[in-house]
Amino acid sequence: MKLAEALQERADLNRKIEQLKDRLCSNALVQEGEKPVENPETLKRELDESVSRLTWLMARINLTNCRTMADGMTLTELIAKKDALLVKLHAYRDVVYAGSQTAYRARNTEIRIQSAVSVPAWQAEVDRMAKEVRELDNRLQQSNWTTDLTE
Repeated sequence: MKLAEALQERADLNRKIEQLKDRLCSNALVQEGEKPVENPETLKRELDESVSRLTWLMARINLTNCRTMADGMTLTELIAKKDALLVKLHAYRDVVYAGSQTAYRARNTEIRIQSAVSVPAWQAEVDRMAKEVRELDNRLQQSNWTTDLTE
């Protein structure tokens, strides 16, 4: 199994587990004399099996990410770099947005508001970081489809 396939299965399992939880909650109480639409014990077994598979997959994915090198870094390091860059990118985008706001004055006697940051310079940095995130994501995706999952 390729790493990308394991990541897809992990996402599917997370959705399935959430749905099973909702179905269990919907069938946890019934009116006296009635039966639940679905058997809670059957749903519980399915939930337990799904969580067990998810646990196994997560361990294999993490192990694979720690052992696989791309661009002189492990996949774990590339993921951390991308995640940290996204945090910085979102903060910079917020600053660009805030610095781009214009204040309308009703009269000439009102206080004038002006940007304290160079919006074009910050925007250029945002654009550069966005490109770097895309490139990192492309490298990760390429590795995911060429790397076998560590068993």
